[in-house]
Amino acid sequence: MAEKGKYIVIEGHDGTGKSTQVVKIRERLATIGIESVEFHEPEGTPISDVIRTVIKNGELERDGMTNLLLFSAARHEIWRQRALPALEIGQWVIASRNYYSTLAYQGYGEGLDLDQIEMITLAATDELYLRPDHAVILSLDDENERKKRIQNRGELAQADTFESRDDDFQTKVRDGYLEIAKNRNLPIVSSNQPIDSLTDSIWEHIEVR
Repeated sequence: MAEKGKYIVIEGHDGTGKSTQVVKIRERLATIGIESVEFHEPEGTPISDVIRTVIKNGELERDGMTNLLLFSAARHEIWRQRALPALEIGQWVIASRNYYSTLAYQGYGEGLDLDQIEMITLAATDELYLRPDHAVILSLDDENERKKRIQNRGELAQADTFESRDDDFQTKVRDGYLEIAKNRNLPIVSSNQPIDSLTDSIWEHIEVR
């Protein structure tokens, strides 16, 4: 029976380089013979991909609770259909985002109760999802640089649910991530460095064996 894989989460505000680092960490794992899969919440299965289009549509008005339920439904699908089967056969799961994002955006940003978020997330997933083997939070103090990165992706050209919100909301999210890291003893890694250097910094927090 294969040894179970590990669940690794790379978190942080929009524009901090999470998706790129998921790819880089997977490449590094491959060089030492560790197979892995990746996903970028809330996409990853046919149903969650459809849910993502709803979430990303800033023209559909809804409150924080609706966002929580949408994300939770997507997570349920991704975790059950993709992550758990991979972990069972010994593959590592490298994820860009998990429910820490919902704590930051819907909790600190939109004002939902943090305990309620955790309770609903647990119902949709399980304890392992809530407690990854390793997780890091990427931080970028330069707000202008963060906005520039998002703009270069072309995501501010259309109405979006979160990236286009005002500076007050973005500040709440950024500060929320710092609180999450403090309360859960998660390492904060500055993404204001070259890509490969950032990969090195993240790698230091991953126990390969």
